[in-house]
Amino acid sequence: MKKIELEIVALSHSITQTHSYAVVLGEVNGLRRLPIVIGGFEAQAIAVALERMQPSRPLTHDLMKNFMNAFGVELQEIIINDLQEGIFYSKLICYNEHDTIEIDSRTSDALALAVRFGCPIYTFENILENAGILMDENENTKKKKSQTVAVASDAASDELHKLSLEELQNLLNEVLENEDYIKAIAIRDEINKRK
Repeated sequence: MKKIELEIVALSHSITQTHSYAVVLGEVNGLRRLPIVIGGFEAQAIAVALERMQPSRPLTHDLMKNFMNAFGVELQEIIINDLQEGIFYSKLICYNEHDTIEIDSRTSDALALAVRFGCPIYTFENILENAGILMDENENTKKKKSQTVAVASDAASDELHKLSLEELQNLLNEVLENEDYIKAIAIRDEINKRK
């Protein structure tokens, strides 16, 4: 089967499930999107890597990358290889000097590792056909090649607008201390808008 390359185009609160997030993968050089519902911790792990934040201590996926590097294992690619009853299944394709190994993985964990290793993300036509969304071409050109991490809800975004720059900076320091990187991104974006 021919693999189709995807890239992360958005990370946002899930519309369909409370306390969940959706990572949206876009077909490279295509108009289709693949939304995948993930948990809050996984969303945070992906957001931290996308935004190149440096947590004070390694997160679980950073630990995994460090562990793999220490033993000479490279992550070559991830493949979202199956969809059953609304659940996506993925494989990590890893290699070392002797072997190539396929490891079963939750898709959210695979994506968090893919961002850290900078490796490609693939799926197959039947998965995009069953779970993908076709974007109209005008919307695609507006967002082409941009990695968007949209994490603030409208209500939270309105609250940030009301704060002064100094209050935003203090809040940013507080959420970073609490390792709430999802909120930190929204606050940082609001600060950057004002500069």
